[in-house]
Amino acid sequence: MADGNTPVNNGGVAKDQLRSIVERIERLEEEKAALANDIKEVYAEAKGNGFDTKTLRQVVRIRKQDKAERQEQEAILELYLGALGMV
Repeated sequence: MADGNTPVNNGGVAKDQLRSIVERIERLEEEKAALANDIKEVYAEAKGNGFDTKTLRQVVRIRKQDKAERQEQEAILELYLGALGMV
C-alpha cells in the first residue's frame, strides 16, 4: 500500500482489483434500486387494499427495534405528550 489506503501493484493502483470492487458496488446499487422499487410496489398494493401506508412504514420500523428500545421510545413519547397536555 502506497499511502496506507491505496493498494499498489508494480508501482501503480491494482487496476483489476479496483475495477472488480467498482463493478461489485455498481451491481449492488442496481439490486438496491430494484429492491426499493419492489418495496414501493408492495406499499402500493397495500394502499390499494385499503391499508394506511404511513402506518405500515411505522410498523415495519418498530418491528426492527428490540423490545427494550421500543419500550424506551414509547416511554419518552408518553412523557413528551404528557408534558404538552396531549395525554
